[in-house]
Amino acid sequence: MKKQNEIDRDALAQRIRMLDGLSADDKSALLELLNQKKYGLVWENKPENVEEELRTHIPVLEEVKERFVSSDNPDAPNHILIEGDNLQALTTLAYTHEGKIDVIYIDPPYNTGNKDFVYNDSYVDSEDSYRHSKWLSFMEKRLRIARRLLSDKGVIFISIDDNEQANLKLLCDEVFGESNFVSNIIWQKKFSPQNDAKWFSDNHDFVICYSRNKNLWHPSLMKRSDANNSRYSNPDNDPRGVWASTDLAVKTYSKEYDYPINTPSGRVVYPSAGRCWMTSSERMERLILDNRIWFGKSGNNVPRLKTFLSEVQEGMVPLTLWLHSEVGHNQQGKQELKSILTEKSMLFNSPKPTKLISRILNLSGHKYSTILDFFAGSGTTLHATMQLNAEDGGHRQCILVTNNENGICENVTYERNRRVIQGYTDAKGNQVDGLTDNKLRYYKVNLVDRENSSDNRQKLMQTCTDLLCIKENIYNETAFGPKCVRPQFLRFFSNNNGDALLIIFIVDSRLVDYVNETVSALPDNGKRIKTYVYSENDYPYSDDFTPVASRLELVAMPAAMRNALRNVLPDPHKTPVLDVEENTAADGEINFNDLSQD
Repeated sequence: MKKQNEIDRDALAQRIRMLDGLSADDKSALLELLNQKKYGLVWENKPENVEEELRTHIPVLEEVKERFVSSDNPDAPNHILIEGDNLQALTTLAYTHEGKIDVIYIDPPYNTGNKDFVYNDSYVDSEDSYRHSKWLSFMEKRLRIARRLLSDKGVIFISIDDNEQANLKLLCDEVFGESNFVSNIIWQKKFSPQNDAKWFSDNHDFVICYSRNKNLWHPSLMKRSDANNSRYSNPDNDPRGVWASTDLAVKTYSKEYDYPINTPSGRVVYPSAGRCWMTSSERMERLILDNRIWFGKSGNNVPRLKTFLSEVQEGMVPLTLWLHSEVGHNQQGKQELKSILTEKSMLFNSPKPTKLISRILNLSGHKYSTILDFFAGSGTTLHATMQLNAEDGGHRQCILVTNNENGICENVTYERNRRVIQGYTDAKGNQVDGLTDNKLRYYKVNLVDRENSSDNRQKLMQTCTDLLCIKENIYNETAFGPKCVRPQFLRFFSNNNGDALLIIFIVDSRLVDYVNETVSALPDNGKRIKTYVYSENDYPYSDDFTPVASRLELVAMPAAMRNALRNVLPDPHKTPVLDVEENTAADGEINFNDLSQD
């Protein structure tokens, strides 16, 4: 039964649908108001200029070839730097990397009101009455795509301070699911107090952590430091090595475990009032016989359980308090950047220290993980990735995204990591060797008209080559067969692992015959060639390639890309067009999921 004051929403929704004199847009607006949630974070959605562009355009990526940083190691990981608005860049990655990102770290604008957050090409200041709504609208669009990018075992870490920490936590509960909240980490970002602070010295930031699926992701154990091991000693010269002792009494009382223990000196010891021993009397006797109970040097103390360092797990469960002595501080981040970019470091004010990002990467992923930072700033995340690979022999791949405001992408993000790879002279004049087992590729976001016309489909096909290379992680262009085929007809890429990528821009009978002949002549390594074929629809011309069907994995383009982005791109209509009859879900609610005309 419904409460007396409870609205029958289904009935009211149906009456709204049947009203005369209201446009479809008006009905949609009323239904949206009716279905607004009653609990949770609520904000007024604020459209962005860049979002409006995505209503009419599809973003693609085009490589800036002259900024490619190569490596003599053919197996070196390909790191990617994308220059452009991160909403557009994330949209492209929704096609190339959906479900493939293992670790995301971002350091978004903190929205302090001190010109640290740009919205629609204007700074948002502390007097803006919609300051928090603008920030939440901005973050929500990006985090929803970020969630799509995470693998099943993926995890995201977000740096933030008190200005938006509470709002961000509620937003992430909604985007990633409250059940996937892992921790709110406190990072000691400053190494000394601010004595001129008006109220409190602000010495920490937060790092909020969510997993894609908390049941599948667990942080790696942290290495034990000398400080952690200092509490282990061996006062009784036990042959099993150093040990530490812990209290045997517990608060969860059980009468069965409340019994006396005789010390070696003859003293009878009971647990303190309201407590009991942690184990049964029978097991306690076995522990005493095995010299695992410590009664002190005099043999007369309250018993404690011995835990041997050789028997504990190889690492420590990570703490939620990260000290600057362990993971660095803001000043250290500035010093690192200044050491590399002596003449350009002032272009960026608050770089994170590499030790902070290394801690995150060590906890969150394996040595072959794919890492994304779409608020890349000075590029610390890539620097830390390459440094960690050099330390542990990993093959992590990093993707960075940043705009080029004030030349940040070109002059700081790119230049820093180019120097880290190739080597540089630091601020003190010392030569620093490069981390040469890395490659860096630089891309810019470009836009293609989104209207689904033949001309636009052809243009999208012609401009998606770099995007397909990223998707397949295959970049080395080579000749395809004995003939020199024009690149506007066909392009072929391969790598050292035997993977291959074929892009066919036009389906012509002569070209089809040539492809069939060439593929038949290629050695069969058991791997199918990923083949993207231009088609006016979603048919990849399977019949034309029947002779080599077992050797090709055919994909119709650009339909595959348009279909993948259908639920990522904003609806081309600013106000959803309401079809009362056909867009009504089974439960009586309006289905707004896909009203696109694509």
